[in-house]
Amino acid sequence: MATESAPTEAVVAPSITSEETAARAVQKRFEGLMTVRAKAIKGKGAWYWAHLEPILVQSNDTGLPKAVKLRCSLCDAVFSASNPSRTASEHLKRGTCPNFSMPPSTSSGSSPPRPISSIPPPPPLLNPCTSSSSGRKRSSPVSSHLALIESHSVYIPPPAIGAPPVLQPMPTHSQPIVLSGGREDLGALAMLEDSVKKLKSPKTSPGPVLSKHQVESALSFLCDWFYESCGVVSISSVDHPKFRDFLRQVGLPPISRDLLAGPQLEARYRNAQADADARIREALFFQLSIAGWREGGIVCVSVNLPNGTSVFQRAVPVVTRAPSDYAEEVFLDSISLAAGSTTGGINRCAGIVSDRFKSKALRNLENHNPWMVNLTCQIQALHNLLKDFTIDLPLFQSVASNCVKLASFLNTNSPVRSVFHRYQLNEMGYSGLLRASPVTDSWQLVFPMLEDILTSARPIQMTLLDESYKPVSTNDPVAGGLAEMVKDMQFWTNLEAVHALVKLVQDMAREMETNRPLVGECLPLWENLRSKVKEWSSRYNLEEGPARKLLDRRFKKSYHPAWSASYILDPLYLEKDASGKYLPPYKYLTPDQEKDVDRLITRMVSREEAHIALMELMKWRAEGLNPLYAQAVQVRQTDPLTGKLQVANPQSRRLVWETCLSELRSVGKVAVRLIFLHATSCGFRCNSSMARWLAARGPGSDRAHKLVFVAAHSKLERRDFSNDEERDGELFAIGDDDDVLQDSPFGDRPSA
Repeated sequence: MATESAPTEAVVAPSITSEETAARAVQKRFEGLMTVRAKAIKGKGAWYWAHLEPILVQSNDTGLPKAVKLRCSLCDAVFSASNPSRTASEHLKRGTCPNFSMPPSTSSGSSPPRPISSIPPPPPLLNPCTSSSSGRKRSSPVSSHLALIESHSVYIPPPAIGAPPVLQPMPTHSQPIVLSGGREDLGALAMLEDSVKKLKSPKTSPGPVLSKHQVESALSFLCDWFYESCGVVSISSVDHPKFRDFLRQVGLPPISRDLLAGPQLEARYRNAQADADARIREALFFQLSIAGWREGGIVCVSVNLPNGTSVFQRAVPVVTRAPSDYAEEVFLDSISLAAGSTTGGINRCAGIVSDRFKSKALRNLENHNPWMVNLTCQIQALHNLLKDFTIDLPLFQSVASNCVKLASFLNTNSPVRSVFHRYQLNEMGYSGLLRASPVTDSWQLVFPMLEDILTSARPIQMTLLDESYKPVSTNDPVAGGLAEMVKDMQFWTNLEAVHALVKLVQDMAREMETNRPLVGECLPLWENLRSKVKEWSSRYNLEEGPARKLLDRRFKKSYHPAWSASYILDPLYLEKDASGKYLPPYKYLTPDQEKDVDRLITRMVSREEAHIALMELMKWRAEGLNPLYAQAVQVRQTDPLTGKLQVANPQSRRLVWETCLSELRSVGKVAVRLIFLHATSCGFRCNSSMARWLAARGPGSDRAHKLVFVAAHSKLERRDFSNDEERDGELFAIGDDDDVLQDSPFGDRPSA
């Protein structure tokens, strides 16, 4: 048999390395010792296996097993596994182990110590109430807990065969059978039983074995996750015992927070800083994006590059409503940091987009640096439009005032509140107070109240139509007036209209935050908003004039000449005329906006080039772009995530001026700077934890700034502009909009 298997082994052997052969032998030795130990613990082997545990030792280089050791479970000492019997004699019997106590019989050599599970129970107590036909007494079952503690009981020998059962009296000095320490011994007894169970069953096998490269990669990803979740996941959570248990289960070593906030953070920061500097240095020009002035606390500065990417620069702690001259200092410092010592210097800054309105700093910088285009964020413009509606739209004022009265009454009148909560539970599955906010200039406070009342429309109607409400409405004029108001269909129509108007502008602002529109898109976006407001007024049979007046007023406050110029120079908006040419859409501009295009272009070029630029602009207006290239720029494709049509190659809008329209040199220099400019300042936002770290100006502030920089750089690199705290809030929000508002964004109108 051996001679037949030899050739097979000769063929297989060359494909197996010596290290793998040795590892297999070590693994086989380990499995054999584990089998011997398992039998011994069950009482079929040597006593010392209850205290010695085989373990595998892996190689740091290959991750393969290289040796088997014996570990003492009492003191964690490690020994060679070549001779377990000798190890037990020298370590356990000779008293080397400090936690091993040897019975006297073992020291004399008469018999080795036995496991607790193999010790027979003491003789049972007699039960005089049970006997067999032969006269022998059978003991009743006794608790295993009491069987282990017999020091205070008295053993009674069995009577002779045939003799009547006699119960011997207890000695006068004896105590009843109780635990020696009272109730405190129950815990000790449970620990003792747990130890017995551990001795009876072998310990679980070790966790997965990872190579050195796998461990390093896993720890690197884990560190990145901690940094990118900065402020949401605490770095101190690495010290949590459950997290350490998790790392041990998956075969990873523990991580210290000092390592995360020290050497690892420094390395990540240096890499991120070098990458950001290299990207800004390679760009021909850039735009500063600054957000946080409106809220106060932390102002985040990012750099928008012509290729569509953004790079985080820094976070600046500021006080609420910082003065305009301080804002100008922050702008200048940020421009200097971004420009550095590269060619072009400050001239490389194409402009600034900031969320602060009516800021003298933006105008001053634009006046002193004519090549800059300094804009206000359009998301903030839409929020200010909602503020205008809250203050100056009569419909909004009347609806908000009626809702405040209704919500306050339902919240404060105890009998009515109880009925209302009962109907809420039946209809909606939950109950609670309505948010009641006074009519202020903050639509963020008023809008949640409108949503609450619209969502609870049916419970409100049923409450005010309930029989128990009639006495209340009879005695209280306010209650009677509210009942009539709720029965009136016009109240719900007006409430739904106001809710729809706010939701319309809110959705548009949220879409802006996601898509981050460019400056050339501003005019179409505002025109789209005008058409939606017109549809809104027609749908609810309302006069368009008041809302349209406020919309036009806010448009004029937010308007910048760069909107018109970028709209005309962007090849994406070229239109085909009757002759087949693709020409800029001048017909959509007002006469004043046409003049803005000329003024802005001549401002952004030198005085010597001004007349040349105007001549090139006239040529652009008359000839436009080659139809083939114009069609290529305007090709759209469906976004797989949103399902909406998007420009297939956004960068072609700028590149076509540098290639196909190179003869329009002066206008082209303006076009390539205008087309890539962003109209919103949305980007990385500090969460509450980050803001608290950065605001605490102390010895650790430098570490906080580095941590925020690493997190922001990673998020912008992934183009992730979401906020984890807001997403968590959406996750735990009660219910969905679709549960209440089914057929339209605002639901069916409640019936009277």
